[in-house]
Amino acid sequence: MYRDVDFRREVDGPDGQEKDWRDEFSRDYGRVIHSASFRRLQGKTQVFPSRESDFFRNRLTHSLEVAQIAQGIAERLNHDHAKDLGGKGVDGRLCATAGLIHDIGHPPFGHNGEKALDKAMLRYGGFEGNAQTLRIVTRLEKKKRYLKPVGGDNRAGYNLCHRTIASALKYDREIPATRTDKDDLVKGYYASEKIIVRRVKHSILDGYRLHPDELFKTIECSIMDLADDIAYSVYDLEDCLKVGILSPAEILASEDKLLTIVAKAVSKQLGYNVPVSDVLDVFLDIFSEFVKDDNGAEAIKDESERDRLLRSFTEIYVSSKKLGEDGYSRTKLSSELVHNFITGVELTVHKECPALSSVKLPTKLALRKEVLKQYTFAAAIYSPRVKLGEYRGSDLVADIFDALMSEKGDLLMPPDVREIVNATGNKKIKARTVCDFVAGMTDRYAMEFWARLNSDAAESMFKPI
Repeated sequence: MYRDVDFRREVDGPDGQEKDWRDEFSRDYGRVIHSASFRRLQGKTQVFPSRESDFFRNRLTHSLEVAQIAQGIAERLNHDHAKDLGGKGVDGRLCATAGLIHDIGHPPFGHNGEKALDKAMLRYGGFEGNAQTLRIVTRLEKKKRYLKPVGGDNRAGYNLCHRTIASALKYDREIPATRTDKDDLVKGYYASEKIIVRRVKHSILDGYRLHPDELFKTIECSIMDLADDIAYSVYDLEDCLKVGILSPAEILASEDKLLTIVAKAVSKQLGYNVPVSDVLDVFLDIFSEFVKDDNGAEAIKDESERDRLLRSFTEIYVSSKKLGEDGYSRTKLSSELVHNFITGVELTVHKECPALSSVKLPTKLALRKEVLKQYTFAAAIYSPRVKLGEYRGSDLVADIFDALMSEKGDLLMPPDVREIVNATGNKKIKARTVCDFVAGMTDRYAMEFWARLNSDAAESMFKPI
């Protein structure tokens, strides 16, 4: 499963930190955990702003959960498919590292922040979260520098193993240099990282040639991608139950219009027609243990139909409310869902190039995962209460970008960013540098920075930029 070429790093040579008791993937894991880029994820919203409650997940806690699920999938595969995976199997620590870095490129204010930066960068290579993740990993994190510039840039990011970098390459496509506002967002990598991607693929493939219709995606990336979907589908629902935006009773009583939207989204993702009834069946199956019906209640002699229905309704309402309010019930539900997903993961071994093996869920579990994910998107994440905050964030991100790109914008930047901008006369490089700075902001830092530019309230000049 792993060869010496997988452990290549962009900057070669000993650095005094190699130890017999620690392998290369463990070193990569440590570099990510202790980095500023990873730490900043604690200030970026997952679904609900952290200022609303300390309970809600942020990008950092989400990434930790994805890392644990990814490692759990690897451990289960190694237990059940050791021979198919070459004895030692898939490296669980590497899968966990892929989970830690998968969202590290997310800008402030979620997808609205992403859209705002992409619109601002249409003429300069665009902006996309996965591409920014790869850029942080291979360029922006301040760990190593090349002795000689690569692609005009001497920054080498974390200087991770090529196999670790590959675990973050979800979309093997170079983003076009220019687009119009009518063109869709393109997922891939920036031209500035093209050389590094080519080197990484050369190491991983090690002589194997991809077939014309074959995509480059390592097994660790496949595991991380699935773990991310599992975490989204389960834990976003848990947060919604906690805050009271959703409840089992409300979900089971969803209007046909909402269920139709979810069914269409699920059908698109799974590639076959999913009827509304199947969407509802998923939730009936999930909540059957937690929401009692009248069969679970003690019968009352001579009970009228009205009283029977009222009793049934009361039982369902109380159980539904309890699931949202009781931490034990929520934890049990989330734990069982994640466990069932991990247990059901299926492996497809790539015999010619084991690194390109892949994982997926069987049809029934894939349907359950996708229904949970798409329902939460439609009913909660895209609800007005959640989107109002993100909408404001979109304008805020655009304002900051425009201010920094202005003629005197360099005077508003921290020294390290200003140094790069002033050293180049290339507007494309300037725009990318400004974009890197804005994308790295936490939600709170972006709001404070915007306030320094626009607010009537006094902002301290002594707070670092």
